[in-house]
Amino acid sequence: MTLPLFLIDPAVVAGAAAGSRVVLDGPEGRHAATVRRIGVGEQVMLADGAGLRLTCAVVAAGKADLELSVVEVDREPEAQPRFVLVQALAKGDRDDQAIEAATEFGVDEVVPWQASRSIVQWRGERADKARRKWESTVVAAAKQSRRARVPVVAELATTKALATRVGSAAAAYVLHEDATQSLAAQVLPATGEVLVVVGPEGGITPEEVAEFEAAGAVTVRLGHTVLRSSSAGPAALAVLSAAGRWR
Repeated sequence: MTLPLFLIDPAVVAGAAAGSRVVLDGPEGRHAATVRRIGVGEQVMLADGAGLRLTCAVVAAGKADLELSVVEVDREPEAQPRFVLVQALAKGDRDDQAIEAATEFGVDEVVPWQASRSIVQWRGERADKARRKWESTVVAAAKQSRRARVPVVAELATTKALATRVGSAAAAYVLHEDATQSLAAQVLPATGEVLVVVGPEGGITPEEVAEFEAAGAVTVRLGHTVLRSSSAGPAALAVLSAAGRWR
């Protein structure tokens, strides 16, 4: 069974080596000691969220912390190309479901997009709260999937800002049910940023599609069925990963 993974402050594990002692405390330590009831002699993994992963043995267990001895140190390299999911805001937590699954499938960054047809609006305090929820979602999913790198959650993007980013990306794919080209038929670049753009429930407007295509994006389809906004992005990432990372 895969060892449980806990996130730790990068400063705490900077310079860690086999034989080093590390204390896992705070919310993660409390969860490990009190909820998971991990005890002396068991092993856990620690990650700093930026690629560093430690395999550790528990040498002492308190009520809200664990004292650990580092057994092994490794670093999860940055994946190339870099996958970025542009997820339009959607109602009913469908965007949350999308970024959760996308994290499990290896996405490197998620970008919330205020599309023209997005029913949900991020404004003021709601925007800050919603973005924090996205951050919590990707952190939990990264831990669940034992990722040492936690995906970046970007600031809310407008269509204009996204078009600019499309222009500088190595490749950008807009998922659209009327597209004639297949995502599976595309040739992935070896390096750089690959954007996958997913619209809201009402779809991407013709004007948005035209703006992205003018910036260099390719409009593609996944198959012959129409997927929900919660499943389209993860499905696209699976297709791209099968073409490169999962080989």
